[in-house]
Amino acid sequence: MDPYSAEGELINIHNHFHQGQYQEVVDYGVSTLSSENELPARVLQLRARIALGQAEDALADVTGEKEPELQAIAALAEQALGNSDKAVGIIEKLAESAADNTTVQVVGGTVLQAAGKSEEALALLSQHQGSLDAVALIVQIHLQQNRNDLAIKEVTAARRWAQDSLLVNLAESWVGLRLGGEKYQQAFYVFEELAQAPATSSVRSLVSQAVAELHLGRTEEAQAALDQALKKEPKSAEAIANLLVLNVIAGKDGAEQKTLLEATDAQHPLLVDLAEKSDLFDKAASKYSAKVSA
Repeated sequence: MDPYSAEGELINIHNHFHQGQYQEVVDYGVSTLSSENELPARVLQLRARIALGQAEDALADVTGEKEPELQAIAALAEQALGNSDKAVGIIEKLAESAADNTTVQVVGGTVLQAAGKSEEALALLSQHQGSLDAVALIVQIHLQQNRNDLAIKEVTAARRWAQDSLLVNLAESWVGLRLGGEKYQQAFYVFEELAQAPATSSVRSLVSQAVAELHLGRTEEAQAALDQALKKEPKSAEAIANLLVLNVIAGKDGAEQKTLLEATDAQHPLLVDLAEKSDLFDKAASKYSAKVSA
């Protein structure tokens, strides 16, 4: 039986992870799991600890381990600690020796994509055999590449064999936010259901709801969702970044949020993009000189 299926032992911890409920994953009781599911559960808990900023502890936990799954986790922790080259090196070796391992594919693909190696990530992920985690990551990579067509193709294929899966619903919603139109509303329903139910609410689901609200032009509702997210986690970079965007859309001063984001995550993609755009503007402006009339 697939441990991540509706009847599988890992369905709840797996869903907690993909809903962004990382503390619930870490605290999840695994003592009653069957022996074959102990390692997959440990991998999810280690990934959750890294997401919670505990990369050093996670790395210490797996140092010296021989299982390819735990070596992949070591690479993910190294990357979270800023050691990207080392992380990529570990994954490249694993890709040669354990490319058929699902955890190596998914965690390795995550590491490679974060390092800007999209094609290498896709090559590794393409070897999966029915892994929804791999499908979800492939969809994210295609969306980052602005290949909506490939993302749609991946989601459509997955929908045929995993109709009611949380990950398929999420991936379809990510694509919907890119396509727009009526897809905005469909994505909103998915994110709102997760964000507002006590059992599934998390910073990630609240931010996702806020993004959908913004696309639908509902700034007050987006503000409320982001306020909830920041109440849960005041230093959430994603919540702060989207609040900055919201303030700009609403015609408000976003300086406070920008300063806070710089203090929280100086390399956040929004800040990097703003710096690049500012630099391009300055270069363009430098080509023109003011004309002073007599």
